[in-house]
Amino acid sequence: MLLTLSGRIQTRILVLGVIGLLVAVILTPVLPTGSLSLGNAYRVTLSVLLATVLLGVLWELLYHFLQQFRWEKDWPTLLGFWTVINEAALMWVLVDHTTIVLPRALHPSPTAFLIQFIVTWIVFWLVVNGPMRVVFHRWRFQGGRFL
Repeated sequence: MLLTLSGRIQTRILVLGVIGLLVAVILTPVLPTGSLSLGNAYRVTLSVLLATVLLGVLWELLYHFLQQFRWEKDWPTLLGFWTVINEAALMWVLVDHTTIVLPRALHPSPTAFLIQFIVTWIVFWLVVNGPMRVVFHRWRFQGGRFL
């Protein structure tokens, strides 16, 4: 059963909210944040995570539109993994070149941003395509919807 649009959105919000938060809590103290205090480093990583969740809903709408041109109306799993490139690029533009996500004083270094984003993305992708399919086997038959 393919995930529905609402199921993909719910999955993205739930898994990034839980797994992404866990990754951010563990990863933030070891990120190369320069002169930022630990509190400000957490503010940066959690702000980027929240912006990623919110922007992810818009990405899902775009992905759903593009999938309508494919015969099977879905992406191959590996292509879903490589969407990290365009999502990270857009998020970096929002983080580094605007004050939409963070004030100028709290902009992260490119290294810290990439480490957080890539580690979070890999863990997210592995959980959604691995244990989640086993533990929540009925989730797949409801089009990915939790509610």
